[in-house]
Amino acid sequence: MTLNVRQSKILERARDAGSVAVEDLADQFTVSVQTIRRDLSELAEAGLIERVHGGAVIRTGVTNFAYEARRRMNETAKSAIAKACARAIPDNCSIILNLGTTTEAVARELLGHRNITVVTNNINVANILLANDSCDIMVAGGNLRRVDGGLVGDLTADFINQFKVDYAVIGASALDEEGDLLDFDLAEVRVSRMILRRARKVFLVTDASKLARSAPVRLASLSEIDTIFIDAALPEALRERCAQWDTSVQIV
Repeated sequence: MTLNVRQSKILERARDAGSVAVEDLADQFTVSVQTIRRDLSELAEAGLIERVHGGAVIRTGVTNFAYEARRRMNETAKSAIAKACARAIPDNCSIILNLGTTTEAVARELLGHRNITVVTNNINVANILLANDSCDIMVAGGNLRRVDGGLVGDLTADFINQFKVDYAVIGASALDEEGDLLDFDLAEVRVSRMILRRARKVFLVTDASKLARSAPVRLASLSEIDTIFIDAALPEALRERCAQWDTSVQIV
């Protein structure tokens, strides 16, 4: 497919943000929503994006976005989610933060917390929290993924298994309609499953674009989560499941 200038810019914005909205694009390019819908349909037919209600997302499946691209995606939503999550975490407690750009945003919101202990397998989280002199930081060992500063593998899981913390804050790459959290790396998922077992309360931080994505490895069910922090309402069927599971949903 040969892209016109507008379609190329739409695709670039989708890659930067992870998703685009029809009405926003119509305003940005000063064209009708019908024109944008046609552009998106053509991009979807070419296999470059996936159409969702009101817009489109970048196609995903068996591989994740590069770290820098993920870090730039939905930054405003991630910031709001992180603020809400941090408000639910008191001073004088222990926390595990796992891998992900949204958990890194939570780490930034914990810089003002006092007398906290943070256990993490995320080098970026540890570096962020160095600025909080009232935070004890425990960094897991294991296999270091240079692409995103994540520590994964059996050594990492063994390290996490030594703790029992008050709160765990986790992210996920995708969330399906059955309420399963999905990810791409089995070694990372093994560590995340251990984190779930070693926390009294588990918070999931995720933006709504994860509802339109897919990944091949099942991490857990939302039934294992105490509170979800998200920037949009869940689909009705998933809301009902969360209510049955006593999983709280906090929309920011």
